[in-house]
Amino acid sequence: MVAELDRMIAARAAWGETPMAIATVVSTWGSAPRPKGSHMLVAADGRFEGSISGGCVENEVLQVASEAIVDGRSRLLDYTIGDETAWEAHLPCGGSISVLVQPVSPDGYVPEIFDALAEARVAGRSLSVTTDIESGHSRIGAEPDEGQFVNRYRPARTLLIVGAVQIAQSLVEFAAPLDTRAVLIDPRERFLTAARFPGIELDSRWPDEAIAARMPGPETAVITLSHDPKIDDPALIAALSADTGYIAALGSKRSHAARLERLAAAGMTPAQLDRIDAPAGLPIGALGPAEIALSVAAGMVRAFRTHG
Repeated sequence: MVAELDRMIAARAAWGETPMAIATVVSTWGSAPRPKGSHMLVAADGRFEGSISGGCVENEVLQVASEAIVDGRSRLLDYTIGDETAWEAHLPCGGSISVLVQPVSPDGYVPEIFDALAEARVAGRSLSVTTDIESGHSRIGAEPDEGQFVNRYRPARTLLIVGAVQIAQSLVEFAAPLDTRAVLIDPRERFLTAARFPGIELDSRWPDEAIAARMPGPETAVITLSHDPKIDDPALIAALSADTGYIAALGSKRSHAARLERLAAAGMTPAQLDRIDAPAGLPIGALGPAEIALSVAAGMVRAFRTHG
């Protein structure tokens, strides 16, 4: 599966010279269905990619986008719970959004932004785009000022999964839709095969070496799944020794208590050990590999939302 932003970039490339408009959520209040910065790309022939309200106001925005493509002018649309249009669109109770619809043009959302976004994604860099709400003109760079909306496109996060077990087979499927690049680490060759994990980056080095080489930072998650201390413990030590954004370990409370004793004996401080989310995952009563993987992915998302 492909991340939302990557799908939009790919759609723009596939549609070629077809005239387009782009709708962007520039402000939200209350229980808005989509976060600020969400996009919907619309082609003149009716094709579209993305979402700005989860389906609530898309029909009207598609019509406005068609008008923006024709006359080259941007429009700012406001939907609030007190608005008749919003009631008809069934916006969530108490929610409101403002959506800027721009032509993809030199005077609107500059076409070169898509190329810059594609390059930034490949390089793992952030990219900021500033939009003047009144004129509807967007440009690369962060220049926050009154009347300006700055959209910061973050690079995909990295998920380092330690242990090529069955749960990992489900967990890697959740990564891309969460705008996360998954890497599977396991020195056991029989476990780590392309047949079991097609299309996933595989690393057969010992986890401490593999993790240290990737220099994990705030946008990196390390999750250990192998249940083998010889594999999981070195991985956790390497993750705790870096500025890793999220660290989690699968296992029971009893096995985690034993794990903490081993890691403390290896020199990890109480403050470092407190960074481990264990048992990994949200308590959803998960049964089976797929549900456990879902709970683990949800725990990762919660951590990044809380601290990011």
